[in-house]
Amino acid sequence: MLSLVPFDIPCSLVPDPPRPARRVQLAGGTMSVIFESFKARAEAVSAEVHRFATRPEALEFILGLLREQGVLDGPATGALWAGGSFQRSARPLIGDRAPGLGFEVTREAAARVRIGISQMDWAMADTGTLVQDAAPVEQRLVSTLPPIHVALAATGRILPDLAAVLGRIGPAQTGYLSMITGPSRTADIERVLTIGVHGPERLVIVFVDDLEGAVA
Repeated sequence: MLSLVPFDIPCSLVPDPPRPARRVQLAGGTMSVIFESFKARAEAVSAEVHRFATRPEALEFILGLLREQGVLDGPATGALWAGGSFQRSARPLIGDRAPGLGFEVTREAAARVRIGISQMDWAMADTGTLVQDAAPVEQRLVSTLPPIHVALAATGRILPDLAAVLGRIGPAQTGYLSMITGPSRTADIERVLTIGVHGPERLVIVFVDDLEGAVA
């Protein structure tokens, strides 16, 4: 289920004061355990989860996915990549290898393309949920309108649960917090499950070990 909600949580539920994120080196074994926990829960709700050691490896996977999906210039066949540190470092390497990939996100363009790409801020291992500061509307457009959403995340930013995430985000830091768990799904009164009615029908999560430092 994909859910976008304003960040409006009573201050009593947020640790006071929020602990700032601190970049440290997370032991490989610990990182693998928490990643596997996230992966199991995310795949249980039909998300696709991948992990790469470096940004170049992850970029090759993304470009391969674009080729697989026939991303070209034209309605319903292109892709849009909204901001983020990964996007900024990848753009010089892409060149003309993905002619149908755009970086200028508008509502009209997001409604036409096949794939939307955006970067997440955190992930929660206990539910397989991605967390993003979605105050910039571009982030919401690429994660809700295209039928395929590619979500990028730093492996070191997987946290155990919601309480751990809220310990690093204060109410004053963002006006819109997005939490994404699997592709869009809904069921009618007869409990017939349908994927992709109110959002993407496919969620591809790409974790990158060297995208960000881990947090303590």
